[in-house]
Amino acid sequence: MNKIKLGKSDLEVGEISLGCMRMDKLSKQDAARVIENALDQGVDLFDHADIYGGGKSEEVFADAINMSPSIREKIKIQTKCGIRDGFFDFSEQHILASVDGSLERLKTDYIDILLLHRPDALMEPEEVAEAFTKLKQSGKVRHFGVSNQNPMQIELLKKYLKDDLIINQLQLSLMFTPMIDAGLNVNMQHDPSVVRDSSILDYSRLNEMTVQAWSPFQFGMFEGVFVGNDKFPELNAKLQELAEKKGVTDSAIAIAWILRHPASIQPVVGTMNPQRMADIAKASDIEVTREEWYELYRAAGNKLP
Repeated sequence: MNKIKLGKSDLEVGEISLGCMRMDKLSKQDAARVIENALDQGVDLFDHADIYGGGKSEEVFADAINMSPSIREKIKIQTKCGIRDGFFDFSEQHILASVDGSLERLKTDYIDILLLHRPDALMEPEEVAEAFTKLKQSGKVRHFGVSNQNPMQIELLKKYLKDDLIINQLQLSLMFTPMIDAGLNVNMQHDPSVVRDSSILDYSRLNEMTVQAWSPFQFGMFEGVFVGNDKFPELNAKLQELAEKKGVTDSAIAIAWILRHPASIQPVVGTMNPQRMADIAKASDIEVTREEWYELYRAAGNKLP
């Protein structure tokens, strides 16, 4: 699998990562197969969050790989904090407690990357900065990032932080493309021209932040999977056409479409099916031409201005 560098850090990882949100549903043996298969495919960044399975996903992950120093050095672990029951919390106390909880569940001494999960309207950036400083100095967290944040929220944080924010995790798929739509429909007066995220994709490229694409097979927000869905016949016909042409699955084409973007976007794939992960990983070796990229974009229902 091709490698990418995360933000301005020295971390090099496979360009596709594994999202572990559903790992709490697996047995230790099944989870081990999922992780070992991912590593065999070159997937070495594993995405967690303190809320996934109420923390159980992190526990199952650690038990499945029999966490040890020799195993730990082969993988990169990313986790997220800030979502609580009915509210968001970027307080220093919660960030520090969340990391300690994740470290205990993951049976490790450090987290490679900590992300703030969703924006907290009551965020005090000085408090976040203090938490990050303590986590970095103690060796508990090596790098930091955000998730679902816009440029001004990131700039506000950066004013107080000592370390670079290397990642912004954002929703992106062939059927969810607002960060791309607005950039194609400049100075137009229709819905795709509305800038909904303050040009976060261009901002990320300018500031050398890696965009991680979550829900790369979803349409809407958790409304369902578009691959093989009868609601999207034109898109699925095009996916199947290109899949047959390139000798891969339609899901691999959907991921290859994201990888084709020059921003070096890293898809976070949440499948717990080893064969499906192996099929998807082939996207790293697929060349999607400019013409094919736009064909897929149009087949998803988008019109070019």
